[in-house]
Amino acid sequence: MIYLELFWSFFQIGLFSFGGGYAALPMIEKQVIDTHGWMTAAEFTDLITISQMTPGPIAVNSASFIGARMAGIPGALVATLGNIIPSCVIVMLLAWLYRKYSSLSVINGALRGLRPAVVGMIASAAVTMIGSSWFAETAASIGGVDVLAVALFAAAFVVLRKWKLSPILVMSGAGVLGLVGYVVLGAVR
Repeated sequence: MIYLELFWSFFQIGLFSFGGGYAALPMIEKQVIDTHGWMTAAEFTDLITISQMTPGPIAVNSASFIGARMAGIPGALVATLGNIIPSCVIVMLLAWLYRKYSSLSVINGALRGLRPAVVGMIASAAVTMIGSSWFAETAASIGGVDVLAVALFAAAFVVLRKWKLSPILVMSGAGVLGLVGYVVLGAVR
């Protein structure tokens, strides 16, 4: 039964995650945390972090990780297939339609309408991730706000926006600083 649940959950995500992996995050969160209870919000944030650090699309990496966690390697395969099958079919169909009808104003209007909705979905996922990473009880927290997490976020944001540094370097640096701040200095309870 878990295989069917994994396949169906990630099939729905793959079917409706217009806008890419970040737009899929609210749907993944709904399935994984709310619908099935496979993870907590904090575990979900860790999942997103791991999915970002590994090559490949975030939705596919999430499907593989959750599937493996719930049902081992077969679960990872089933969840991943559930996630990519709709995308493959939709992309082939859309490519054909776009090639044939790209000059129509109705197509351009629909695409313009989808853009703000996708940005909203990405922003929703960001708010969820901020909540679970900034508000944690650690030795580095003041009034329930994890000061080190907020500082790492601010530093990463500035470095990425101002100097356009590689996200890989930023994540590596944040990992090192997190190691020092949380483990070495004993900020994790």
